[in-house]
Amino acid sequence: MERHVVISLSGGMDSSTLLLRCLKEYDTVTAISFDYGQKHRIELERAQSLVDYLNDNADETKYKSETTSVDYLNSTDDETKYKTETTEVILHHFPKINYRQIQLNGLADLLDSALVTGGADVPEGHYAEKNMKATVVPNRNKIFASIAQAVALSIANKTGEQCDIAMGIHAGDHAIYPDCRQEFRDADDHAFRMGNWETDKVGYFTPYLEGDKFTILQDGEVLCNELKLDFDEVYKRTNTSYKPIYHNFLYTNDEDEIVDGSDWFSDFKSASSVERVEAFIKLRRPDPVGYADEIGPVNWEHVVNEVTKVLENHNN
Repeated sequence: MERHVVISLSGGMDSSTLLLRCLKEYDTVTAISFDYGQKHRIELERAQSLVDYLNDNADETKYKSETTSVDYLNSTDDETKYKTETTEVILHHFPKINYRQIQLNGLADLLDSALVTGGADVPEGHYAEKNMKATVVPNRNKIFASIAQAVALSIANKTGEQCDIAMGIHAGDHAIYPDCRQEFRDADDHAFRMGNWETDKVGYFTPYLEGDKFTILQDGEVLCNELKLDFDEVYKRTNTSYKPIYHNFLYTNDEDEIVDGSDWFSDFKSASSVERVEAFIKLRRPDPVGYADEIGPVNWEHVVNEVTKVLENHNN
């Protein structure tokens, strides 16, 4: 019997780490992302890039192990013959991801949120500030959950086996988002089970329920080691910024070649970015994602200094 899981992959740090955990724990993994007109659409490109990287590395690292033993059938009293058996060993194993991006076309201009195209400016600062309500997308998690539930139930019905829905919820989720509260999740699950047949084979996988962004990132570090993945290659393919910045520029590399450095960069002032940077500071390793301000790209030391000021101001 195989273990199946469905995960809503935003392209952010939390859901990307959860994806790694699912690859470690499950036999089949279905990941879905949603294009709902978000300004930070770069997260969808990063999610696709991460899935491609992981699928390229699934079951790819192999080596041959040779064992030599006496060949008793062909040996004689005068001559001992040996045989060598070659076994192909998989250095690490995880399944390929079945990935889909769901297009919710025409929704953005019907939603009132700073996070969607056409909405107000995304506020800066710490999540504790009242203006962060502007980053709420009405009923977003309910929309995503309904589709994830439908996919999980379909997998369970087709296979006749248990299918879990992986959720990256954690103790650090903010009360400013009503659809992150336990009361909402309980009510949503009740509605799902009332509105469908044979839902007993659908469950939930919530490994980070007692943790926060830092403990999630710690788990990511452990998982990259266990799955033989490069930590920087994984996390540079994620986006947490609600205010990504595109810069178009050329630079000269170490070989004196002119290189196009145009790319999307994360900001370090929006609340989502502040939390991500804080987690990397605690982990004591630089974030592989590039950061920038309105002028251009900035180095990690500058990002750390600026975010530290925000955190100190909040704590005071």
